[in-house]
Amino acid sequence: MLSFIGDYTCKLDSKGRLVVPAVFRKEMQAGQEGSFVLQRNIFETCIDVYPKGEWLRLVEELRAKLSPFNQEHMRFRRVFFHGALEVELDANGRILIPRKMLEQVAIEGDEIVLVGLDSKIEIWDKIKYEEGAMSTEEFVLLTDKLNFGNLGL
Repeated sequence: MLSFIGDYTCKLDSKGRLVVPAVFRKEMQAGQEGSFVLQRNIFETCIDVYPKGEWLRLVEELRAKLSPFNQEHMRFRRVFFHGALEVELDANGRILIPRKMLEQVAIEGDEIVLVGLDSKIEIWDKIKYEEGAMSTEEFVLLTDKLNFGNLGL
């Protein structure tokens, strides 16, 4: 199973291409993954980047929980899959992020942050990522609220 960690400031070129950090490419190669699925994050103004295998695992979980004969389930599926697309690493280790997707999450400049979140990567506008950072005090309170204190965090 792939596990992405760390956050990396990167630059988009004028065509919307992004060089995937070497540490993430290395993880992809170890997992024999060469393509990603991009999707707008449901909760935040960022883009989720799933390795294709992880995306397929997520889709299987959805299939198991959602009925094609339930109207609400179908509405959820329609919104969930809206705009998702598959991209591949090019020979230079880059992926192309469509301008429309960048606009949907208000990435306007060329500086972005890639954040490894275990099985996926998030792409953030650098300023928005820094503005949304949680303070140490907030993190400690959340750790207590989620009852993670017993994990040694």
